[in-house]
Formats: sequence, C-alpha cells, structure tokens
Amino acid sequence: QVQVVESGGGLVHPGGSLRLSCLVSGSSTGIYVMGWYRQAPGKQRDMVASISSGGATDYADSVKGRFTISRDNAKNTVYLQMNSLKPEDTAVYYCLCEVGIAMSRRYFYWGQGTQVTVSS
Repeated sequence: QVQVVESGGGLVHPGGSLRLSCLVSGSSTGIYVMGWYRQAPGKQRDMVASISSGGATDYADSVKGRFTISRDNAKNTVYLQMNSLKPEDTAVYYCLCEVGIAMSRRYFYWGQGTQVTVSS
C-alpha cells in the first residue's frame, strides 16, 4: 500500500517563505515523476511544479523564480521551497507522485493536501 503524505503548510505573511515536504512510503519498484499541485477555493487544481526521476524540473509561470522543487531519492521525498509568497499563493497544496508497482505498472498517487495561507 503506497501512501503519500504532505507536511509543512501553515500561515505566513506576504513576502515570507515556507517549505513543503512530501513523503512516499510503501512497497514500490521506483518513484518517477513527483509534483506539486494547488487548489484555491472555487478554482480548479493546477500544477505548480514537477520533477522527473532524473531531476528535470518544470514550473507554472506564476511561481517561476520564487518556488524551487527538489527531491531526495534516498528518502523518497519531494520538497517545495516557496519564497516571496503572495496572497494569491493561498491554496491547498497537493503532492502527486508516479509510483512503480510490480509487473512494470505505474500509478499516480495523491496526498491528502496541506493548507498554505498567505495573509497579513
């Protein structure tokens, strides 16, 4: 049973920083793409950043230059360093990971989400 668990959300003032973590646990043959999405109230869930198993990264235009995604393969963990936070970054942040299961199959797993609130 694969589990994806986020942590690190909270309340921060505009201009502040937060670091989110996402741990993947359970039996797998490998972890491939890892990514962060966010969903604000009344809006769709959008991709924020992603990172491949080889370290290639991709970012939404709205966070480029402010957010940095990274991963520690030894710890099965992906991070999202968020700097210069703005009120419009307020959302529930979700982790999505592509996990290899036996028989060469891969599945995507979502975490439960962590709330990030940027407010003065």
